[in-house]
Amino acid sequence: MSGNTTLPKSRDGNFWEELVTVALLGTDRRPVPGLAAGQDAPVALLDAAAVETVRRRAGLRPAPAAARPEPAAEDARPPLPPAAARRLALLLADRPGTGSGGRRGTAPDLMELLPQWLASANARGYAAPSEALPALLDAARGRTDLRPAVLTFAGPRALWLARLNPDWRFALRAAPGGGTGLPDHRDADRARKLWEEGLFTERVALLAAMRAKEPDAARELLESTWATERAEDRLMFLDTLRTRLGAEDEPFLERSLTDRSRNVRATAAELLSALPGSALAARMAARAGSCVAVDHTRSGPVITVEPPHECDAGMERDGVVVKAPAGRGERSWWLGQLVEAAPLGSWSAWLGGRTPEEIVALPVADDWQGELHAAWCRAAVRQRDAGWSKALLGEPSVPQAAGPGAVSLAERAKLLATLGTDERSAWVAGFIAAHGLSEAFQLLGVCTVPWSPALGRAVVDALNIARDAGSYPWSFSGVMGLAERCLDPSEAARLDALTAVPEEVEGASPGAGGYWSEAFQRLVTTLRLRATMWQELSAP
Repeated sequence: MSGNTTLPKSRDGNFWEELVTVALLGTDRRPVPGLAAGQDAPVALLDAAAVETVRRRAGLRPAPAAARPEPAAEDARPPLPPAAARRLALLLADRPGTGSGGRRGTAPDLMELLPQWLASANARGYAAPSEALPALLDAARGRTDLRPAVLTFAGPRALWLARLNPDWRFALRAAPGGGTGLPDHRDADRARKLWEEGLFTERVALLAAMRAKEPDAARELLESTWATERAEDRLMFLDTLRTRLGAEDEPFLERSLTDRSRNVRATAAELLSALPGSALAARMAARAGSCVAVDHTRSGPVITVEPPHECDAGMERDGVVVKAPAGRGERSWWLGQLVEAAPLGSWSAWLGGRTPEEIVALPVADDWQGELHAAWCRAAVRQRDAGWSKALLGEPSVPQAAGPGAVSLAERAKLLATLGTDERSAWVAGFIAAHGLSEAFQLLGVCTVPWSPALGRAVVDALNIARDAGSYPWSFSGVMGLAERCLDPSEAARLDALTAVPEEVEGASPGAGGYWSEAFQRLVTTLRLRATMWQELSAP
């Protein structure tokens, strides 16, 4: 402060606000309070502000100290092996934009390996290192697909941190009961208290947790307050019954068919149709059976279809939606819903004792085949019927347009998901061997990781064929990325020969050879890194 400046005294609580106002408006437009004659206004303002700042700090009354947070719960799981902990730090440090996460070059995309690393660490029951928790939560904040695995790996300490940092609150929302801890499913009194007094998210989490362990108790808890619940809440609660759905749920679901909410009625009907022995399934079977028959008067057996002429009150009660979507005929719309909800096991008896393969191979009169087969596809997915799924998929070598049932890759992917792991991989391997990779990406997504040896060979062989043909390489970048994450690491040695730059063939895309070499080098490097990662996690 200047030595010859006379400072104004603080006169009341508004003095600081006056100084701030002068600073905002300027000393030319508003005088400095207490300015003495001959003083330079800007200097006087700054000196006054400095003195007032000291006064405000000196006069501040100390407040009571805030309570210290309770310590985080102990995590009794074993710690990561040191090499695996170092690997985790490297995976978390590789973020988009740091240079190593791009798709060009031979360096592995570490962030894309993080989900597999987390799954493996969780399968082995390791606890996350304390120092890695902030980076894990930041990674899960940016990628919702990581959240379940991250929260499992991070354990109770992640929830403790999330209560202290608003950026990590998603962890509390994702945790059962909002991170508050749910009562044991055997503690009926605490469970009922939480059910009757808890927040909506806590109630959903409680119902889901109970359903996984005591499905009947969960349903009875839901029934106890069903009449007083809001429609949107009833819908969410009803959806939890998909877990361990059984015949014991039928009476409650049957009563829900008369619910005042259309969405609740539709969900109840869908769940009942997934129970082949339910009364609703029998009613739908009778309706569907009256619409589909085999005509033996022609040169060979032909399926004939006579869709319903109306959607009566009984059909509507059982979940049939009356109004068809735009561009869809009403009668075909009703037929599809009836066939979709009918138990697949009943078709053999109605159609002459034929197997699913024989049924889908029959010709269908009057252009009804697409509608009928699409409904059977939806039924096979809903009822998880592997026999019908295999019949509708047909042989993988058959062109898509000539297949017996499924007419789109999306439908085929859903049907494949109902098959066992080995059957699924074998079918997709056969499809790739016959049709290449141009349409296989969606089908590969439903195959178990790591891919079976046969599926891995089919993918690599198809990539090699595309490489030798000089095909446009960027068209296969998605499949190559899948291969990096899904091929068995033991395949790396077999791929070394593909890392060289191939000779350019006539008509090849410019620069294709270099790209293919680069991509295969990245694939080999990634597979070897994955093998190292599993060794690190398996270390004693």
